[in-house]
Amino acid sequence: MIEIFTTGGTIDKVYFDANSEFEIGDSLIGELLAESNIRDGFAVTGLMRKDSLEMTDDDRAAVREAVGQCGAERVLITHGTDTMPETARALLSVTGKTIVLMGAMQPARMRRSDAVFNIGFAWAALQLLPHGVYIAMNGEVFEAGSVRKNLKAQRFERT
Repeated sequence: MIEIFTTGGTIDKVYFDANSEFEIGDSLIGELLAESNIRDGFAVTGLMRKDSLEMTDDDRAAVREAVGQCGAERVLITHGTDTMPETARALLSVTGKTIVLMGAMQPARMRRSDAVFNIGFAWAALQLLPHGVYIAMNGEVFEAGSVRKNLKAQRFERT
């Protein structure tokens, strides 16, 4: 069984109309997995609905506690991309699990989102990687503590 925790971020953002700003809506992770013919073997728990720029150390502690207390050995976390490396580092103290964080540069609800690819890639990585904490984004896997987001290039890279 794979435990999926959702925390918000761009992947779950919704844009209502020209007068609105993006807001974080319900997670589409279950729907997106179903589109990929993955219908069981996972449970989804919504931890928070935050833009990752608004995440605090207390939020990261809550994620760490939830991951540490869950019974699953494999954990997928949907997360905003801006502070994903910080949360990954905060999870390094959790042992005996394979933890993969993933997100999207464009909301999953948008036609040209990288969300579907990133979810499928993270799903596969989660099942193949040894215990540890990783970020799986845009076809690459990065170990926690050795990755950063390059804001200008809009991609993750090793540090």
